[in-house]
Amino acid sequence: MTTVAQLAFWISALLLLHAFAGYPACMVWIARRRPRPVRKQPVTPTVTVVIAIYDGAAHIRDKLASLRALDYPADRIEIVIACDGCRDTSAELCRWLDDPGVRVLEFDERRGKAACLNDAIAVAEGEILLMTDVRQRLDVHALRELVANFADPEVGAVSGELRFEDPQTGFARGVDTYWRYETLIRHAESRSGSTIGVSGALYAMRRALFLPLPLGTVLDDVLIPMRVAKAGKRVIFEPLAVAWDRLSLHPAEERRRKIRTLAGNFQLMQLAPWLLAPWRNPLWFRFVSHKALRLLAPWLLALFMLAIIVLASRHAFYAFALCALFGGALLVALTRMLRMGERWLPVRAAVAFFYLNLFAAQALVAFARNRRLHLW
Repeated sequence: MTTVAQLAFWISALLLLHAFAGYPACMVWIARRRPRPVRKQPVTPTVTVVIAIYDGAAHIRDKLASLRALDYPADRIEIVIACDGCRDTSAELCRWLDDPGVRVLEFDERRGKAACLNDAIAVAEGEILLMTDVRQRLDVHALRELVANFADPEVGAVSGELRFEDPQTGFARGVDTYWRYETLIRHAESRSGSTIGVSGALYAMRRALFLPLPLGTVLDDVLIPMRVAKAGKRVIFEPLAVAWDRLSLHPAEERRRKIRTLAGNFQLMQLAPWLLAPWRNPLWFRFVSHKALRLLAPWLLALFMLAIIVLASRHAFYAFALCALFGGALLVALTRMLRMGERWLPVRAAVAFFYLNLFAAQALVAFARNRRLHLW
C-alpha cells in the first residue's frame, strides 16, 4: 500500500509540476537559447474582418467604430458580420449604420459560432482573415501589427494579445494574474516556434489555410491554429496587437464562460483525435503539456491528496506536504470569505489556481452531460 501511495504521490506531483512550472520554464529556456525570429515587414494585403455574433446589439456600434479607427487602409478592409439567430436588433443596427464596407449575413436559426464562421469565410475576399469578437475594443495599431508578420512566408496565423481593463476585486485580480502567466507561456511558445492557441478576441490567418470547421466546434481559436501548424506553417503571438476587455468581477460571472471553454477542450479532442497522436501533431508535446495536462490537473490533485493522507503518518516529509496542502486550501477559503490579500501576488495566484482546477473538474461533467456546448 505504501509503495502504491508513493508512486501515486510522485507521478501526480511531477505531472502537476511539469504542467504549471516545468513546461513554461522549458519554453522560456528554448525561446532564449534557440529563438526563431519573425521577418516582419510593413505590408498591406486585403483583409476580411469576420465577426460572429449572438445578441450583440449592445456592442456592435462600438465594435464597428473600433474597426473603422484601425490604422490600416480602409479600402483594403471588408467586414463580414454573421448574426447567429439573434433575437435583438444586431442585424438592423449594422444595416442602419449604412457602411458600404460591411456585409451582414443573417440566420434565423441559432447554429453556433463555427457554422457562422464557415459561412462568413465562404464569402470573404481578403487574403487575410481577421477574427474578432464583438465585445472587445481593438488598439488602433492592432491590425497593422498582426499583418506585418505575414511578410514572413513561414507564418500562417498570428494571435493578438488580450488585456484586461481595471481589475478590481481579488477574484478579478487573480484571473488577471493567471492571464499574464498564460501570456508569458504563449510568448515563449511563439518565440521558440509556434503557440498552440490564439486569442479568440483577436487573431489573423491566411485565408488559403482555412478549412471548414466541424459544426458545433467551440474552440476555433485552438483547432484553427493547430491545423495551421499541421500544414507546416508557424502560429505566432504578437504582443503589439492588443484587444481590450473587462474582467468578470465575481466567480459566478466567470464560471459559465470558463467551464464552456474548458469543456470545449474535451470536445476538441473528440473532434480531432489526431491532436493526441505524436506522429500526426507537430506540436504534440506542447499541446499535451499546455492543454491536456491542465484538464487532468484536478484529478491529479485529488490523487496527490489521497496519497499524502496515506503517507502522512509514515514520514515527516509527507506530513509537511499535507500541512502545506491544507494551508493553501485554508488561504483560499479565507480569501473568499474575508477578501483578504487581494494585493498579494501569491494569494491571487492561489485563488486563480483554485478556480482554474474547480472549473476544469466541472467542465468534464458538463461535457459528459451536454454535448451541445456551442449553444450555451
